[in-house]
Amino acid sequence: MSTPGGVRATARILARGDGRGGTSLPVLEGGGPLAPRRTRGSGAEARVMLVGAMSGPLGGDRLAVEAEAGDGARLRIGSAAATIALPGPGKGDARYDVRLTVGDGAELHWLPEQLISARGSDLSVTTRVDLAATGRLVLREEQVLGRAGEEPGRLGSRLTVRVAGRCVLDQELTCGPGAPGGWDGPAGLAGHRAVGQLVLVRPEFAEAPPAARVLADGAAIMPLAGPAALVTAVSPDALRLRRVLDAALAYLGTRPEARLRA
Repeated sequence: MSTPGGVRATARILARGDGRGGTSLPVLEGGGPLAPRRTRGSGAEARVMLVGAMSGPLGGDRLAVEAEAGDGARLRIGSAAATIALPGPGKGDARYDVRLTVGDGAELHWLPEQLISARGSDLSVTTRVDLAATGRLVLREEQVLGRAGEEPGRLGSRLTVRVAGRCVLDQELTCGPGAPGGWDGPAGLAGHRAVGQLVLVRPEFAEAPPAARVLADGAAIMPLAGPAALVTAVSPDALRLRRVLDAALAYLGTRPEARLRA
C-alpha cells in the first residue's frame, strides 16, 4: 500500500512439514517491493527468493518480512539482488522489520543479499528471531556503507535472537551521518565500508560450542550464552566480506570435536 508518507508492505512466508518428509508453503504473500517466489528446493528443504518488485526502501517506507518455519520444516530464504536504501521524495526515515520464527525440529536459513546504504538515505532495520528449543538457524546480514565512491546514508540495525524464550543475542549498530561518535573509529569500523554478521543456532552447540577465535583480519567467532555462535566481520568491500562469512560458515560446518581442537 502506498501512502503520502511512503509504502507500507509486508511479505509473509509460512513453511510446514508436509508429513512425507518434505516442506510445504501454505502461505506465500508479498506486497510493494517485496515479492516472495518459490524456487526449486533440495530434498526436504523449501526455498524462497525475495524479488524486488519496485525500488525500496525509500524514505518514509515501512516494510516487513514475516517468515515461519513450523515444526519439522526446512526453509531457505534468499534475495535476488542487493537491497538499496535510497532517499525518498519526502522527509522521514525508512524502516525494515524482519520477524523470523523457527519451530521444534525445524531449520531456517535467512541469507539475503547485501543491504546498501546510499548517500542521503535514512534506514532502520530490526531483525528478531524466535526459536524453539530444538530449532536450527543460519542467519547472515551484510551491510555496505555507500555505493562505489559514495558516502553512506544513516543506517541503524538491531538483531535479537531468542531460543526457547531466552535471549542469546541483542546487538545494535548505527553508522553514517548523525550516528554516535566513534562508529568509524578504531573501536568501530576503523574505516571499513562493509560489515556483516553470521548467527548459527544448533542444539549441539549447547554441549560442544565453537571456541572463540580470530578467523581472519577483521573477523572473529564468539560462542553465545546458549546453543548459538556469532561471527562478526568488517571488510573494505562487499565481495571480501562475503568471502570471509562463507569461510566462517564452512568452518562452523565441521564436526564439533574438530572445532574444539582448532
